[in-house]
Amino acid sequence: MTRQLSIYCLYNKLDRCYNAKRRKEDGDMKTDVLIVGCGCSGLYAVLQLDEDLDITILTKSKAEDSDSFLAQGGICVLKDESDYQAYFEDTLKAGHYENDKQSVDIMIRSSQNVIQDLISYGVDFHKDENGKLDYTREGAHSQKRILFHEDETGKEITKHLLAKVRQLKNVKLLEYTTLVDLIEKDNTCYGGVIRKADGSIDMIQAKYTMLATGGIGGVYRHSTNYRHLTGDGIALAVQHKIALKNVNYVQIHPTTFYSPDEKDRSFLISESVRGEGALLLDKNMHRFVNELLPRDVVTKAIYAQMEKDHTTHVWEDLRPIGHEELVKHFPHIVEHCHKMGYDPEKEPIPVVPAQHYFMGGIDVNKESKTSMEHLYAIGETACNGVHGKNRLASNSLLESLVFAKRAAKDLMDSDWKAQDFIAIEKPDVSKYADSKSLSQQYRQLVQTEIKKADSKKENENV
Repeated sequence: MTRQLSIYCLYNKLDRCYNAKRRKEDGDMKTDVLIVGCGCSGLYAVLQLDEDLDITILTKSKAEDSDSFLAQGGICVLKDESDYQAYFEDTLKAGHYENDKQSVDIMIRSSQNVIQDLISYGVDFHKDENGKLDYTREGAHSQKRILFHEDETGKEITKHLLAKVRQLKNVKLLEYTTLVDLIEKDNTCYGGVIRKADGSIDMIQAKYTMLATGGIGGVYRHSTNYRHLTGDGIALAVQHKIALKNVNYVQIHPTTFYSPDEKDRSFLISESVRGEGALLLDKNMHRFVNELLPRDVVTKAIYAQMEKDHTTHVWEDLRPIGHEELVKHFPHIVEHCHKMGYDPEKEPIPVVPAQHYFMGGIDVNKESKTSMEHLYAIGETACNGVHGKNRLASNSLLESLVFAKRAAKDLMDSDWKAQDFIAIEKPDVSKYADSKSLSQQYRQLVQTEIKKADSKKENENV
């Protein structure tokens, strides 16, 4: 048995070397799987794929510049069966009962498996005094079920995923590389057209492509997202008539640190802060809302109070949390407050709502497959219906990981070994030459699609 396994491994190694050599000789960039995006969903998908596959990852900026690194609060998990119904109901209630119930069930039931994977990769979730996993609670959660690492849970998870991916010899990571178009024939995706770091246009042929392009915050004036995340996956879906879903379901986070400089990326004041006791105050320092209501409800209350008070922000008082918990659980929030000239242990801080998360996206099934053959969408750019109209706090990381894993499994169950590259004409690079114009065009496509969805919804409600 050992001899047979050794021969098998040697065969696979020789086969990979042959294919790599053949692709190099062809002169074209070719890969078995093209993953567009370097956040937690794209990285986790890579780790679920067979190491016999040749994989290429693209990211518009450096690998660490994904919104996954910015997620503060935590990641939900089904602690035990007794919490299932409450967790399910909390997710549906936050989503205004527009959630896909089967997708919600899949996410919750898969959560413990995902958490075990993360722990095996070295992710260090906070432990209690007995060395057991500790849990916190956020707005709209009826129980404590959120694992966390200080106030940088997303960074803790994603940096470990990235480190694992960087160790893989079958993966090529291309930073500062932008997908500008999909290669399509007869509603089948065969890779993409890219703008490389030096500005040149090239083509990558792929047997399968996964869009993990993140959110749409870059098209908004104020957002917690990185500015380069401009909904490229959505724009390309519009261009290629790939089905979309609920693209006007955009979440505004109620509390970001107020800055008068509109160029600043909005700094998130995590919902966990309110879960631990922080209060929202008007200009007279009076409480005006239940801080643990769903995000969209709290956001509306803040906007209403700002209009009533004629102010550009409201105040958040972190002092009820207490010194020990504040510095242990939220050190980076405290650091940012000090940087902006406020001491959260002595005074309230100014906060304002900002665009935060995209619940809609490219319509996918339970295996993250789009309406185009050989094309998957995962993470924030996809819509599998888990979140409904409004996302429950700390469900985003979990949903992204669960359905990334399902996409990878579906791909591995396909006939990928039998697939071969087809003859593809070189793209007309002239239509991609003006990067600024193309970027603006894609932004407008996203904005127009959101407006169309809003208008459709309004007409349905008339």
